[in-house]
Amino acid sequence: MAWTRLYEEAEPQRVNRWLAQNGVCSRREAEALILQGLVSIDGLRVDDVGRKIEPGQTLVLSDRAQAQLEGALTVMIHKPVGVVSAQPDTGQVPAVRLLTRDALYGQSPVIPGFENKLAPVGRLDMDSRGLLILSEDGVVAKAVIGPASEMEKEYLVWVDGWITDDKLALLRHGLELDERPLRPAQVELVGRQQLKFILREGRNRQIRRMCELVELTVVDLLRIRIGDLLLGDLPEGRWRPLSPIERSSLISGR
Repeated sequence: MAWTRLYEEAEPQRVNRWLAQNGVCSRREAEALILQGLVSIDGLRVDDVGRKIEPGQTLVLSDRAQAQLEGALTVMIHKPVGVVSAQPDTGQVPAVRLLTRDALYGQSPVIPGFENKLAPVGRLDMDSRGLLILSEDGVVAKAVIGPASEMEKEYLVWVDGWITDDKLALLRHGLELDERPLRPAQVELVGRQQLKFILREGRNRQIRRMCELVELTVVDLLRIRIGDLLLGDLPEGRWRPLSPIERSSLISGR
C-alpha cells in the first residue's frame, strides 16, 4: 500500500526535508524519488525537488517508491568473538564475510555480494559477541546511531571482581570517558558475576572501560537487543535479513 501522510505542520516545508525528518528516507533519496515521478501531493505529481508541502496537503509515495526504499538491504548477524565489525587488519575476519548462503538462518531474497555496500550500524569490538546490524540503508543507520538517536542497546556482561552496590551506582551514573560524562545507564545484577547493561550511547569499548573504572574486568559481553530488535535464537555465526516490519520499528525510533 502506498505511503500516505497528511501534512499538519504550521509552516510549509520542503518535501525532501520532511520525509527525512519522518525517517522515511534521506533527503537525497527523496530527491531521487521526485525525479522519477514517484511522489505526489493532493493527487498531482511533484516534479520540482525543491517543492514545499503546505499545511493540510496530503503526500503520497507510490508503491514503486516504497519498494525502492525497502529494497536497501539490512541484515542482522550473531557476531562471534574474533570477528571484527569492519575495517579488518591483516589476518582479521570482517563480519560481512560471514554473510554466505551456508550461514543464512531462514530465508532471504538475496545473498549479499560485492554490489552490496553493507556497513556496521553500531559496532561490536572483536572480543565481544552478539547482535550486529549491517546495512546499506542510510535511514536505518541514522535511526540507530545518528547523533539524535536515543535507541537502547542491551547487553549481558560477565565480569571478574567484587560487585558492590557502590560500584553499580557508579556504573548507572557518575562515570566519564575521555573527559566527557556518560549518559545515565541501566545496570543491574542478574546472576552470579553477571550484569545487564542498557545504554543509549555507544562510546568506543564503553562497557569494558566503564567496568575498568570500578575495578571490574569484563570476561564476556553479549549484545542481545537494539531497540525492538532481539538477537533471539539466532545461532552464533548465522545471519538473516530484517523484515519490513523490523525496519519500520527501527526507523520509528522506539
